[in-house]
Amino acid sequence: MNSEERFKIGISISKITIFINIILSALKLLAGILGRSGAMIADGIHSLSDVLSTIAVMVGLKLAKQPADEDHPYGHEKMEPIMAKILASILLITALLIGFNGIKSIIIGTTIIPGKIAIYAALLSILTKEWMYRYTLKGAKKIDSSALIADAWHHRSDAFSSIGTLVGIAGARMGYPILDPIASLVICIIITKVAIDIYKQAINQLVDHCADANTIKNIKNKIEETSGVINLDELKTRIHGNRLYVDVEICVDKNLSVCQAHDIAERVHNTTESLDNRIKHCTVHVNPNS
Repeated sequence: MNSEERFKIGISISKITIFINIILSALKLLAGILGRSGAMIADGIHSLSDVLSTIAVMVGLKLAKQPADEDHPYGHEKMEPIMAKILASILLITALLIGFNGIKSIIIGTTIIPGKIAIYAALLSILTKEWMYRYTLKGAKKIDSSALIADAWHHRSDAFSSIGTLVGIAGARMGYPILDPIASLVICIIITKVAIDIYKQAINQLVDHCADANTIKNIKNKIEETSGVINLDELKTRIHGNRLYVDVEICVDKNLSVCQAHDIAERVHNTTESLDNRIKHCTVHVNPNS
């Protein structure tokens, strides 16, 4: 899949989720005001923040698809994990705010009994945001986008927030207002873990981390099976955004001509690049056997 196709798919998903988020935010804010639920109003504002995070994803996809130029000869793919780091930071801040409000509610206590409309809004939010999470994650995996994966988890964090809101509202109406802040603390922990995982993945895409063990094994096997290769002297891989660079040193018969050795190197190059669509380029160095 080329960069233009990735961009079109990512932008299409982002536009749909932005539209749904705007409508959902308006409904949740209205339900919070009419139902006298501070938790639902906060949840509506949280949904509105998702619009900003999705816009950030669109910017990341736009920048990542730019072709290589004189200043960036290896392309711009690393812009995507940079945006993923920003979104992971937003997720972490969201989690900490939820946890802070939960602790504050436990200390101060709450006596407001929300109306039923807030319960219906929370249920609608949970179902909608879970669908948005699954829809966005499916597209993110299809185009292998770390920024879109982060945005998907932002949607699920909103669903978790709405679950906490629902538990809190129902608990308050049943006479157990303490359930709201307790649920908030649990959600805080879950979202924090997700944010840290996304941040670590983005870091790996920025610091030339190697490919996974299975990918390295497949590349190694294919090179060693190539006719004319006596030995695989060295194999290095590095993640570059959502793409992969491979550097190889092979050993060939020292009595071969330059053209013959080049042909073997070319076969290794073509075989490796066709093995996995994430591989952007394979560099092959030829060593003579002793």
